[in-house]
Amino acid sequence: MGKMKRRDFLKVSAGITAGAAAGPMIWVKDAHAQWSNAPEKGAKLRVLRWSRFVQGDIDQYMKNVQAFSAKYGIEVRVDNEGWEDVRPKAAVAANTGAGPDIILSTHDDANMYPEKLVDVTDLANYLGKKYGGWYPVCEAYLRPNGKNWIGIPLGCAGNCLVYRESHVKAAGFSSFPRDTDGFLKLMKALKEKGTPGGFALGNATGDGNVWTHWLLWAFGGKLVDASNKVVINSPETIKALEYAKELYATFVPGTLSWLDPNNNKAFLDGQVSVTPNGISIYYAAKTSQDAKVKEMAADINHANMPIGPAGVPTELNLFFNQMIFKYSKYPKAAKEFIRFMMEQEQYGPWMQAAIGYVTHPLVAYEKNPIWTVDPKHTPYRDSMKIMRPIGYAGRMGYASAGAAADFIVVNMVAEAASGQRTPKEAAERAQKRAERYYKV
Repeated sequence: MGKMKRRDFLKVSAGITAGAAAGPMIWVKDAHAQWSNAPEKGAKLRVLRWSRFVQGDIDQYMKNVQAFSAKYGIEVRVDNEGWEDVRPKAAVAANTGAGPDIILSTHDDANMYPEKLVDVTDLANYLGKKYGGWYPVCEAYLRPNGKNWIGIPLGCAGNCLVYRESHVKAAGFSSFPRDTDGFLKLMKALKEKGTPGGFALGNATGDGNVWTHWLLWAFGGKLVDASNKVVINSPETIKALEYAKELYATFVPGTLSWLDPNNNKAFLDGQVSVTPNGISIYYAAKTSQDAKVKEMAADINHANMPIGPAGVPTELNLFFNQMIFKYSKYPKAAKEFIRFMMEQEQYGPWMQAAIGYVTHPLVAYEKNPIWTVDPKHTPYRDSMKIMRPIGYAGRMGYASAGAAADFIVVNMVAEAASGQRTPKEAAERAQKRAERYYKV
């Protein structure tokens, strides 16, 4: 997150949280938050967003879209694509100067073409002031120069370890381990019991990226330092990769080719007992028409990612941004659409309909009842508060976005874990690949 040190980030987050606890409820408006914007006459908008993993997400999102159209008389077309398909389509739109007015994309895609995006600083300031402020990671992603905002955070797909409580207990554990040593012991015990886990190691934008970065950071490794110097070939990275090799030995076969949908399917099919994922698995089980799958919901629980030798949370979650492209004929209408969708009247019900699949970027939404109505939801509540940006510990920009799009960390972990390369060889290859993007 740029030059902000981890301890400083945690202090800021703690301060924000304390302020939120003492502040007004989220539906009490800040009288000083002012917004003035008149959409262009005859405006029409096209929105490209990622496909839903939770049906309630898209159902409520489209209800909110319809409410916007009814209020403003602006026709809005919404297209849905998989995460892996949104990124290249956004890049094509930026390069050709034609395409959707608004694109909901992932991680630091916006940093690949910031000059092609509408400055939304006024909207970011308005929402931040009204709803208790943005979490620090939001500024790391979408305020790269420390001044202007190049997008509006939508939230993140919170990532936790989804597990079967009965299988964990059968493996000899009364509770889910909180550190990496205990976690590895659990994974080995599950494998011995014939109820293994499985983590995506294909080029998965969400699940593959989030857990491999957690692993790297948990052992003190990182792709780059605060000056954007590539430092991934380090003793800390080697230790992380040695751990990955032991962990991989406990996985169900086939994880090297897993993309984002695969671990969901494997878990609900009973093939794995633990996997890192959003709350979508729990949602799917609770709403399933299959009696056996629905029965599984009572046995599902969630835990935050274990703490490694680094001694602090080192989580990465799939960050979602909302970008308005400069080629849009209706930038004011586009701003109004995003503002409308982020207001409590729309955003709150959307969070609840998706049972918290997207974790909020604005502090005030911590009070949304979705996080406490079911204790199994609660681990996802602080996903944005404790997460690091994918370009940690350097600055966000063309290099971080390019390196993330090239799956350098995911590939390094997959190579070392599977034995395709030794940990040393995998780290050396990752170093060379990263240096193509980072030219200090």
